[in-house]
Amino acid sequence: MFKQYTLPNGLRVILAPLHETKAVTAMVLVKVGSRYETRAMNGVSHFVEHLMFKGTEKRPTSLAITKELDGIGAEYNAFTAKDHTGYYIKANHEKIELVLDMLSDIIFHSTFHADDIDRERGVIVEEINMYEDNPLMLMEDLFEQTVYGDCPLGWSIAGPKSVVKKVSRKGLNDYYKRHYVPHQMLVAVAGNIGPEIELRVKHYFGTQGTPRQKYHFKKVVAEQRGPRVRVKHKDTEQVQIALGFPGYSYADKQLYALYLMSVILGGNMSSRLFMSIREKKGLCYFIRSSVNVYQDTGNLMIQAGLDKTRLKEAIKAIMAELKKLREKGVTAAELRKAKDFLRGKLILELEASDHVASWLSRQELLQDRILTPAQLIKRLERVSQSEIKTVAANLVRTTKTNLAIIGPFKQKEQFVDLLRI
Repeated sequence: MFKQYTLPNGLRVILAPLHETKAVTAMVLVKVGSRYETRAMNGVSHFVEHLMFKGTEKRPTSLAITKELDGIGAEYNAFTAKDHTGYYIKANHEKIELVLDMLSDIIFHSTFHADDIDRERGVIVEEINMYEDNPLMLMEDLFEQTVYGDCPLGWSIAGPKSVVKKVSRKGLNDYYKRHYVPHQMLVAVAGNIGPEIELRVKHYFGTQGTPRQKYHFKKVVAEQRGPRVRVKHKDTEQVQIALGFPGYSYADKQLYALYLMSVILGGNMSSRLFMSIREKKGLCYFIRSSVNVYQDTGNLMIQAGLDKTRLKEAIKAIMAELKKLREKGVTAAELRKAKDFLRGKLILELEASDHVASWLSRQELLQDRILTPAQLIKRLERVSQSEIKTVAANLVRTTKTNLAIIGPFKQKEQFVDLLRI
């Protein structure tokens, strides 16, 4: 399915041929994100990502970059997470030379001009404003602030506006040089590729960069001893909530049971929470459960948009479903359906070259190993009802409950008693 190796400069490579498609995706992941930052530099990983499409020595303006990519009908973008940053270009496989040239150019030769930096400050401030004005977009950040507290994993990826407005060109450039080094990076190419791809990747990525010190994040130490509630006051008709618990890291063997438990709880439109909270009680328009995973920790998060006049009723109903899950577990039929659901989603996702590149590269970068789809499905198939009951008993506890709320409320104390299971 794929080939992986390391170039002499330390940069890892993954090649995944998909001959049934005419597309190709090249993706570069860098092992840096907001959890690698200090408070004074919070938001810099995201700021650097914005600057990478603003101009290089070879292509001096953002217009020069975008015109060239738009000229071949390419899809391209970048993203910053808490533990990694990514850049990708997807195009007609016949344009692979341009794709690799462009991607290596922006990664290794972006110029960080002062004028571009000053203009981008305003762009990022408006991006932060957009998130703050949209409770649904802000909810995950607020929830992880509640779970992880005042540590880098609990901070916003975009950072505070004060840092964005004041960080210097030297500070941005030094941060880039410190983290954008080959041994902290990975390039994945997936799609319609042939044997010549290895020489092309080596040409564009194999001679760039120099080895430097490795940088590590500070691991999260879970010390929660009671329910936590965080309320962000906003005059809205619909209240957004995120309710959940600390979870498992990539390395934890119980993670697969948690994935399946989340599907049964709120992973689709036939899940327990959807049927109970929306369909039977009419308390929400949307409700879902998801699992966030990091190298040292993770969390289970339930999100919902609720009527402000029935908020307490809805929280009680969600907690009742959680208690039922913890005490009675799941049925054999529910577990079978959840396994088939995840298997089907995986197969559909891996139809596209960009999803293949992302799926393989994130595993290698963050877990230092890659499971094939067959291996992942096999691990999910091994999960038993008793394992899910054990996970529910470990996680679904009053002392581990976290609730984040965005809505027309100012006091958090009124919600604490609702979280007792």
